[in-house]
Amino acid sequence: MDRSDIMRAVRSANTGPELALRRALHRRGFRYRICVAELPGKPDIVFPGRRAIVFVHGCFWHGHGCSRGARTPRTNVAYWTEKIRRNAARDNANQATLEALGWRVRVSWECDLKCVEKEANSVAGWLLAFDSGVS
Repeated sequence: MDRSDIMRAVRSANTGPELALRRALHRRGFRYRICVAELPGKPDIVFPGRRAIVFVHGCFWHGHGCSRGARTPRTNVAYWTEKIRRNAARDNANQATLEALGWRVRVSWECDLKCVEKEANSVAGWLLAFDSGVS
């Protein structure tokens, strides 16, 4: 399997971390829409009634500051560095646009989802804070 085959196999939706978080939130009674293409950035999890969005980002692909996100590829370093920089800039622009449209936006990082239940509790608390008027 060469690099292009590997890259082609990388999923952009319904990733393992995303599925795990969605299942955990569903168990807690939250209902949502997924991969809403009409919204900027095609958010992973959308709670329309709460005007809230959760993006589930892979640490490497979106340039997170954790050890996995800070890894430098061994080959074609300039290309991957620029690619990840563009991904992060696009993420910031999408988040700003969504917030300007009245959406509340949260990012759940792949590394945070190593403990899915803890992250699901955190997201649930974030969502419920809107119901009580605390944000």
